[in-house]
Amino acid sequence: MPGDSLRDALRYWEPRRVWYNVALSVEAAAWVVFTWPHFRPALSLQHLLQLMVLALLANLCYSAAYLVDLPLQDAFGTAWRQRRFVLWLCGTLLALVFACYWIADEIYPYVGAP
Repeated sequence: MPGDSLRDALRYWEPRRVWYNVALSVEAAAWVVFTWPHFRPALSLQHLLQLMVLALLANLCYSAAYLVDLPLQDAFGTAWRQRRFVLWLCGTLLALVFACYWIADEIYPYVGAP
């Protein structure tokens, strides 16, 4: 049935979205905690909106997993379903690396700068 793959994908990916967001939140919090005096000026309502936009974009990127998962479910069925954790893990690690780069290169140098 055509909707079965989508239902299966939703049941698999949506609970893991929470852990994806937790991982990214822990990384961002670690940057703030370990470089505290530097990030103090960034804790404002203006920056909260920017943070929300970045969180929305991160979740939009997470949804790209469906573009890979649905065709592979149809092509390989159970064999794919048993291995798709690898896709989640690689995607989450890629997001963590990208977020670390973004914070280090695009945000950190400009926070608190005159």
